[in-house]
Amino acid sequence: MSITHFSPLKFFSLLLCLFVFGLAAPGAFAQEQAAAQEQQDVEEGDAEDNLSDAELEQLVAPIALYPDALLSQVLMASTYPLEVVEAARWVKDNPDVKPDDVESSLDGKGWDASIISLAAIPDALAMLNHDLSWTQKLGDAFLAQQQDVLEAVQRLRLRAEEAGNLESSEQIKVEKVAASTTSTSSIPTSSGGGATTSGSSGGSNQVIVIEQANPEVVYVPAYNPTVVYGTWSYPSYPPYTWYPPGYVASSALWFGAGVVAGRALWGRCDWYRGSVNVNVNRYNRYNRTNIKNSNWKHNSRHRRGVPYKNRNTAKKHGRKHMQQARARENFRGRAQQGRQQLKANRPGQRPGAGNRPGQKPGAGNRPGQKPGAGNRPGQKPGAGNRPGQKPGAGNKRPAQRPAAKKPAAKKKVAARPKSKARPKSSSRRKSSSRSQSRKRSGGKRPSAYRGAGRGKQTRRHSSRGARSRGRSSARRGGGGRRGGGRRGGGRRR
Repeated sequence: MSITHFSPLKFFSLLLCLFVFGLAAPGAFAQEQAAAQEQQDVEEGDAEDNLSDAELEQLVAPIALYPDALLSQVLMASTYPLEVVEAARWVKDNPDVKPDDVESSLDGKGWDASIISLAAIPDALAMLNHDLSWTQKLGDAFLAQQQDVLEAVQRLRLRAEEAGNLESSEQIKVEKVAASTTSTSSIPTSSGGGATTSGSSGGSNQVIVIEQANPEVVYVPAYNPTVVYGTWSYPSYPPYTWYPPGYVASSALWFGAGVVAGRALWGRCDWYRGSVNVNVNRYNRYNRTNIKNSNWKHNSRHRRGVPYKNRNTAKKHGRKHMQQARARENFRGRAQQGRQQLKANRPGQRPGAGNRPGQKPGAGNRPGQKPGAGNRPGQKPGAGNRPGQKPGAGNKRPAQRPAAKKPAAKKKVAARPKSKARPKSSSRRKSSSRSQSRKRSGGKRPSAYRGAGRGKQTRRHSSRGARSRGRSSARRGGGGRRGGGRRGGGRRR
């Protein structure tokens, strides 16, 4: 008989394991409950946000009769409404760019491939840009309910065929295909059309496929939905419409000018699986890439901040982008607040310049100092405080410049004394004309050009002076001072 010894260490280890398991079990159970509740909320929210058949047919009515390749790329592009606007503006500003040169001209724009391809087909892009509210609703519905959207397209095509308004022509080729013989893998890679699905037309084994009659030429059809589809089934949800410039109303499809842009069409509708995908060969040739996956995937980066209306779609695609958008909005708010603070502060200062990141307000001030003691005028707050200084030692008033001396006033120069009047000479040698000239000029010396242009008067005065001098000599008669022998007409000895 063997005796088992009691081990206290094993006993306490067993108790500890039971205690830890008891704590972990409720936590795991709570996590499972939370996950199940979250999944239930998503399903309920998705069901509430999903559109009805009437609403879906209302949305796809203006595009349901587009060729399959064009239809798929219009649905893809509708998920990027902001880039649709940018591309439409570019097409308007560059009307002379040829369709074959569009892709190279848009290199570097950063737009989605579906947007770039529609830039080569202006009518299709103009339709998306015409009503952005409709475009966003269509894109959101397509992201949340791809299969439902494609089924709505097939229902409308069937109605147009039954009304006798959908048939092959010079522009398009309409064909009813058995779903059992078509699938994504059986579609040739060179075809621009799409595959088919059973059940897309309300349980029928056939679907309607529309392709371009000429693979290289694209015609965008326009029509009145209330006429082409026959009597509209949902009066409460009238169909959306769009008519391009030059549209002529008729009971059939109307086509504008064809565009040689077949290379730009690389999408296709997978009616069998109820989704859209990519023709890899055509996509690589047009976009000069080398992708291998034919599945189309929405890229939320090209959404550019446009919110998703469907909650399930927002959780799937928009969570990261919503965080980025929220960060941008917060930055804009801080930037606006900073600009207002800069206006309120004096020029040359920055608000809170003394505060370093992670510091409390006023952290630039050293202990023991008065608030703002180290701040010099024109410096950052707290910039003048040095370790070991007395409080406020950093506050030195800047030396003031001595007041600039005003330049000494110039001494006034004394006016020149007026010249004494010269004694009048008893001699009559000055001509009377000169004396009269001085009287007219107010006693000033006449100008050197005085008399210019009055030659006749000047000569007359000159002759009068000569005669006056002759008479004066005749009166003296040679007499003059001291006998006047020399100045008279006397003879010299």
